[in-house]
Amino acid sequence: MVKQKFTGTGVAIITPFRNDGSIDFKSLPKLLEHLISNGIDYLVVLGTTGESVTLSKDEKQAVVSYVVEVVGKRVPIVIGMGGNNTQDIVNNINSNDFENIDAILSVAPYYNKPSQQGLYQHFKSIASASPVPVIIYNVPGRTSSNISAETTVKLAREVKNIIAVKEASGDMGQIMKIIKNKPANFQVISGDDELTLPIIAVGGAGAISVVANAFPYEFSGMVNYALKNDMLKANELHYKLSDLVSALFEEGSPSGIKASLEIMKICPNNLRLPLLPVSSNHYDKLSEIIKKLK
Repeated sequence: MVKQKFTGTGVAIITPFRNDGSIDFKSLPKLLEHLISNGIDYLVVLGTTGESVTLSKDEKQAVVSYVVEVVGKRVPIVIGMGGNNTQDIVNNINSNDFENIDAILSVAPYYNKPSQQGLYQHFKSIASASPVPVIIYNVPGRTSSNISAETTVKLAREVKNIIAVKEASGDMGQIMKIIKNKPANFQVISGDDELTLPIIAVGGAGAISVVANAFPYEFSGMVNYALKNDMLKANELHYKLSDLVSALFEEGSPSGIKASLEIMKICPNNLRLPLLPVSSNHYDKLSEIIKKLK
């Protein structure tokens, strides 16, 4: 079932780069095996954490093809296909190969500041063009465009191919309105590691996580315990990771998680401009937190 594919822990994977800025295809399989062997449920490629806006069209295709090959259908794969030009996204969907791709994650348009009706028509157009299910992504802190609870529920009820929302508004009131009024087959997925536990507690389906790049076993465990309503064990893991989750975003994301993955010897700490690595002081702070977690 589609619903079961996206229950639990999804990971918004980073895109590793070499020192010269090219994609590091030697580190990428190491990351993928780290995630799959530690119990994550699905992967999200070419999201914000993957620095997708800095990748060329050819690089995006190369990353997706490589991930599909390495994963070998062991877990579902979601690809990011969003932007602020609706027709361009539709054209990209129409020209894309979706073999072994299980869904699209599409972020709300940024910069344009569309109305709620504009957002509704934008996502309806994308869903109509897509041969795979669509997860809409609400992250007002990055887009300056909030998909209201009413618009999300309307899309959930009226557009069959829209199956979930990744909610990163940080507004628990809005999130609870969606959960209360959504159809039964529509999922609300946390887009905020810090709020994943409370979102599951009020009816969410899991998370698309950043911190799970580094600690997939612990984060997946927290999500699974929460989904089984074992809140004592879920709380224990939530608070175990809480210092790291807070620290990851202090100097921007994915800067924090890339530093963490280098500390854990999974991939190098390289980013593409306009993003920069975390400061040396913050790197040391992350190192100390991670040392305590191991």
